Amino acid sequence: MDFAASDLLERFYTLLWPMLRISALLIAAPIFSLRALNLRIRIVLALSITWLVYPMHEWPQIDPLSPEGLLEIMNQLMIGLLMGLMLQVVTAAIVVAGQSIANAIGLSMATMIDPNVGNVPVISQFLLVMSTLIFVGLGGHALLLNLVIESFTSLPIGSNLLGELAWKQLVAWSSMLFLGALLTALPVMVALLFINIGLGVATRAAPSLNIFSVGFPAMIFAGFAILILALPSIGARIQWLWMQGFFQVRMLVGLS
Repeated sequence: MDFAASDLLERFYTLLWPMLRISALLIAAPIFSLRALNLRIRIVLALSITWLVYPMHEWPQIDPLSPEGLLEIMNQLMIGLLMGLMLQVVTAAIVVAGQSIANAIGLSMATMIDPNVGNVPVISQFLLVMSTLIFVGLGGHALLLNLVIESFTSLPIGSNLLGELAWKQLVAWSSMLFLGALLTALPVMVALLFINIGLGVATRAAPSLNIFSVGFPAMIFAGFAILILALPSIGARIQWLWMQGFFQVRMLVGLS
């Protein structure tokens, strides 16, 4: 009985380390962090992935209550969270792009509550749904799980701690939040800028024209028409952002 208890405790200690990294990833990563996936589903998913990963490596035996074990717990949680946050930058960029397009069209007040990102314009919500479909279409969920499995080879448990370079990479990649939003929203915003210039010229040519009663409906109609025409370009840009996000995750865990 004593042998069985000690063996069970040893197995628990070795299962704990991969599960910490995988659980942290599922908390922060797109798709997996959606509130539609409740805590029970995430726990079952984390346990299932850990059970599949467990036979692939030799896991160190570290006491989680020791100073070394506490440091390793923080390290594994940070690795998983940073992998998820790298991809959340793409989601944030898409939300900002939708807000920029909504402001240009004049629909900034047309908002809805998203339980995952808060109160966002309807266009941002539309782009988020579009980006989620692109993510799943690319097999992003499978790519992400494959990356976390491969990370146990490039960042073995108990041997490497996240250093300053990882945090610098996250800060540098965070600039894509604004650059990616600009690149995504640029086609629509540039087209609406020319329409605004045309309305300004029309106002100068016909001062009696009520620009407010004519301009706002025209901007909304033109904005939706341009948005529909620009959807292939926006979709390609969102796909490029996801691929760049996965490349950043590969660099973070030392696979590139």
